[in-house]
Amino acid sequence: MNKININDQFTQLKEEWAPKVIAQSNDQAIRVIKGSGELGWHKHDNEEKIVIVYKGQLTLKLNTGEIVLEAGEMYVVPKGLEHCPVATPDTHFMMIEPAQ
Repeated sequence: MNKININDQFTQLKEEWAPKVIAQSNDQAIRVIKGSGELGWHKHDNEEKIVIVYKGQLTLKLNTGEIVLEAGEMYVVPKGLEHCPVATPDTHFMMIEPAQ
């Protein structure tokens, strides 16, 4: 495996809210995503998801409140927790979750 330049991976993204797998490790996929605005409410019944903000701000609306993530911050979304991501314009973030 060659080294991966994360900045380059983000610049290659053409669509918002369209995750791209950049690596896999121990049956986990590492994805890069860029987004603006609201994605919509959803949940993952069988897996947790790690969200790491690289650039911008990502708010995770939850039934119990909100988690606001700035660049350099992360949050583990528990399995089964309904959430709605909302990103400031041109937010870049990574997710680590089971490969599917």
